[in-house]
Amino acid sequence: MKTTDHMIAEKVAFSLFSADGGELTTNPFPLFAQLRSVGPIVPIPIPLEGTDRQGWMVTQMKEAVQILKDHTHFTVDPRSISGNVPLKHSISGNDGESDSSTFFTGNSMLSVDEPDHRRLRGLVSKVFTPRFIEGLRPRMQEIADELLDQVQERGEMDLIKDYAFPLPINVISEMLGVPQADRAQIRIWSNALAHGQGLGKQDESVKEHMRAFGEYTSQLVAEKRLHPADDLISQMVAIEEAGDRLSEEELLSMITLLIFAGHETTSNLIGTGTLMLLDHPDQLKKLKADPSLVPSAVEELLRFNGPATIVGPRFAMRDIEIAGQQIKMGDMLLVIPTSANRDETQFSDPEELDIARNVNRHLAFGHGIHVCLGKPLARLEGEIAFATLFKRMPNLRLSVPRERITWSFSLNSRSLTALPVAF
Repeated sequence: MKTTDHMIAEKVAFSLFSADGGELTTNPFPLFAQLRSVGPIVPIPIPLEGTDRQGWMVTQMKEAVQILKDHTHFTVDPRSISGNVPLKHSISGNDGESDSSTFFTGNSMLSVDEPDHRRLRGLVSKVFTPRFIEGLRPRMQEIADELLDQVQERGEMDLIKDYAFPLPINVISEMLGVPQADRAQIRIWSNALAHGQGLGKQDESVKEHMRAFGEYTSQLVAEKRLHPADDLISQMVAIEEAGDRLSEEELLSMITLLIFAGHETTSNLIGTGTLMLLDHPDQLKKLKADPSLVPSAVEELLRFNGPATIVGPRFAMRDIEIAGQQIKMGDMLLVIPTSANRDETQFSDPEELDIARNVNRHLAFGHGIHVCLGKPLARLEGEIAFATLFKRMPNLRLSVPRERITWSFSLNSRSLTALPVAF
């Protein structure tokens, strides 16, 4: 007979791996709170045929940080563990084809450990510097104002379509040198990648989108080789350090990742963060009264309802005991930042939104060597987006009933499908 703990774990696992996110789509937090009450590391069934490996959900902050930092016992690349290749393919959508559909997942920083990770990150970091990011501030501000100028006279907009998406996609596209005319198509590919991947999913249309995205990136790089310009792609084509450089596949994978990750997470932050502030008028009032709170508000919004559902799976390279659980070599662990960021043992009143929160060591950007390279960019974009929006439109409000707001869910992220507002 199943215990209540087993039933809770199975309910969360079913929702994580289902096509529509089940109970996790609209409001995942009560279910994650139940899961934390079961324990910091909870066994779950892996919905894959032909494997007897154990899956685990990591629900609390201490254990999440431990696992994300420990690259002695855990890896992001199960190909290094005997017998795990099929699971890798099921997670990434990579079915072994050696074509452009593999560029997104096969050779990026997300899918390798040391020493390859250090080499790739070091090469990209040569051009993706904090000084470079800060230098983008004036242009980010111009883009934010231009987008709001376009809707100001209408008195209403879909905040996702008109602001939360175009702001970061225009920023990252200008950084990389992606033509304006291609950005709408990138949105289509990105949506497919964000919501069409996961454990056991074999959606052929997603593979086609990945293949098209990869082919587009390949053509873009070829163009930059012929006609280099003052953009990041041209710089990455040229970078060389100690005789090392990015291989063609690494370069394509990195650029595709930067295009996708460079706007998807920030778009979700702006959209979801705006809704959270509208849901908490006392906090919004405090923010409008004191704009100096914007940086801490961004951190709190990332903690309270961040874009990432899970951090990329980790796989045990050897047996280890954590929090009383016996983890075996080959087991898969899913770190859930959405749960860890509301860990009652780490935050005071974690279920409350507090834009002036002082202690806010959240996991929205991950942790350890694979921490998000673009977090300074996302933070700066978030700060500019919120400060500009509520300064320009202080009376911003929902233009539809709250219950009509809908969400899209995937194993990796949860995002708003639209956010109709008036001002």
